[in-house]
Amino acid sequence: MNSITNICFNEKRAFIRADFNVPFNNQGLISDNSRIVAALPTIRHVLSNGGSCILASHLGRPNGIDLSFSLRKILFELSNLLQQEVFFCDDCVGDEAVKYSLKLKKGQILLLENLRFYKEETNADEEFAKRLASLADVYINDAYATTHREHASTVTMAKFFKEKCAGILLQNEINNLKKIIYKAERPVTAIIGGAKVSSKISVIANILDFVDNLIIGGGMAFTFVKHNGGNIGDSIFEHDSLDDCAKVLRQAKGKNVNIFLPVDVVVSNIFSNHGPKKTVKINDIPDGWQGLDIGQASVNEFKNIIHFSSTILWNGPMGVFEFSSFSKGTKLIAEAVAEATKKGAFSLAGGGDSVAAIKKFNLQKKVSFISTGGGAMLEGLEGKALPGINALTQ
Repeated sequence: MNSITNICFNEKRAFIRADFNVPFNNQGLISDNSRIVAALPTIRHVLSNGGSCILASHLGRPNGIDLSFSLRKILFELSNLLQQEVFFCDDCVGDEAVKYSLKLKKGQILLLENLRFYKEETNADEEFAKRLASLADVYINDAYATTHREHASTVTMAKFFKEKCAGILLQNEINNLKKIIYKAERPVTAIIGGAKVSSKISVIANILDFVDNLIIGGGMAFTFVKHNGGNIGDSIFEHDSLDDCAKVLRQAKGKNVNIFLPVDVVVSNIFSNHGPKKTVKINDIPDGWQGLDIGQASVNEFKNIIHFSSTILWNGPMGVFEFSSFSKGTKLIAEAVAEATKKGAFSLAGGGDSVAAIKKFNLQKKVSFISTGGGAMLEGLEGKALPGINALTQ
């Protein structure tokens, strides 16, 4: 795959497929600009090397043209971060887009309207991709979070360019994932949480090939406990995944991977931030009660494993951290990862909930790398080829 440093951008228009799919609060203001910030190094690289930028992204999942999903909403933030004017086109293809792109001068930036206003984008339509490609001289994919999607702007249009490469963000994502999978310093510990085993079972099966320790927390732990014969009360579990849990446990034993489940949990008899709570053994949860966080004994055991790890992968919270009453377990594990990182471990955190937890506890600068990809990172960990990355090598 070509490196961005090998391309001459002087007097060239670079089409940068970015990920500006940012969240907004109730006042219509951007509540987290980190995805925009993550795109800045690539934009600045092109500009500092004599090029101009045509920025393209999706925002949300509009059903046709819906101005509540317009990328115009990020224009001020983008311009403010770059400290320069950013032109905006009300379309992403067609005469208006062509006119704007041809007017671009060295050092200038154009932001196109939401790609998903056209169904052709998600359908990977070749003619639509060709129209997008006609706007620029060089193609850069810097949207790691969409590389697992075979869309027009992430896959199809790449074939219309002789010069194409990964952006700085995308290259960093690839390098750090490779560091976990292929170049990790041992011992390697993976912390996998979240609600459902079914959504992570392929990831778990694949990472057993390169981890030494696997910590399982969150709602998915109860399916494993149920398989082991424990009483989980009214805790969430997936009956259809019981056999998958058995298979994982067998594979882990065969590969000498240590699996750690919580030994205690904080439970409540209502799914609420304000319900009663108590700590019980995870295999002896009373009927009518459900586990919503890991207990202190589990935290202590997990912290000890994390502190003696040289490489740490974290995907998924330990409980319902969105409720302050049940956020302690996730917070303490996040702090343990940060502490291990401070002592020299390499840590990679990814997946929407993990990143949200890290930000909630203000630990963004205390882990080695935070992945911007949720589904893309999971598919990478599953060992799947990502179409958006493959397109850059063809």
